[in-house]
Amino acid sequence: MVTILLINKIAQLFVILILGYLLVKCKLVRAEDSAVLSKISLYLLMPCVLINAFDVTLTEEIKSGLMLSFGVSIGIHILFLLLDILYKKWGKAGAVERASVAYSNAGNLIIPIVSYILGEEWLIYTCAYLSIQIVFLWTHGIGLFAHDKKFDIKKIVLNINILATVVGFIMMFFNLRLPSFAKEVTTSLSSMIGTIGMLICGMLAASVDFKKLIKNKRLYSIIALRMFVYPALVLLFIKLTHAEALAQNGDKILLITFLASMTPAAATVMQMAQLHD
Repeated sequence: MVTILLINKIAQLFVILILGYLLVKCKLVRAEDSAVLSKISLYLLMPCVLINAFDVTLTEEIKSGLMLSFGVSIGIHILFLLLDILYKKWGKAGAVERASVAYSNAGNLIIPIVSYILGEEWLIYTCAYLSIQIVFLWTHGIGLFAHDKKFDIKKIVLNINILATVVGFIMMFFNLRLPSFAKEVTTSLSSMIGTIGMLICGMLAASVDFKKLIKNKRLYSIIALRMFVYPALVLLFIKLTHAEALAQNGDKILLITFLASMTPAAATVMQMAQLHD
């Protein structure tokens, strides 16, 4: 069931990607115009996704489940950081390669699947993984793409996605709810993130030399690491910890966390690469 839904969702996103590709090929827009959409996605849509996800009533069951999800998500990202050190040293990988392997497209793919199979009340655990990934993306990830070597803590702390994560936590723990009007706005914007991300992919794909791309042997190693090696190591990590006993419905929570970690490369990686040339 999960496999069928995942294939169906990927197919939908792929169609949207093709439409973005055709927009450029038909000369209605330029591939460079996708930079504007990238900024909208990174600095408007993603913060709405984060704030919207944490607009829930915090019960003891949700609290224990979140602690489990956050703990395992942090462990997974620490594992990815250790693997990144090895990948940089032995694979001599560049910024785009390293970020593509380490960060998954959990938001676009897993949120719809979890919502459909388990229900919207389980989305909070997907967003727990996303929140941790956001922090690592805008610290370690952005450091990979930055042209200068300086690590600007102020820029990281004041980043809109980090601030949205903090606001979401405060709302959840103090049981602060968005007004109905604001909730409708954030929900509407949040639903756009997958569509915009795939349009950007399609627009950029229109400027790619696919013959040259297919001949790039490093591409296949990146795919193998992101889709097979890293998920296998995450699964081993989860099995060895026996963490499912730490919360009610721990097996479902860990399944959600595992699915979030095993999707293709994050669309945000492509957007960061574009914004940093």
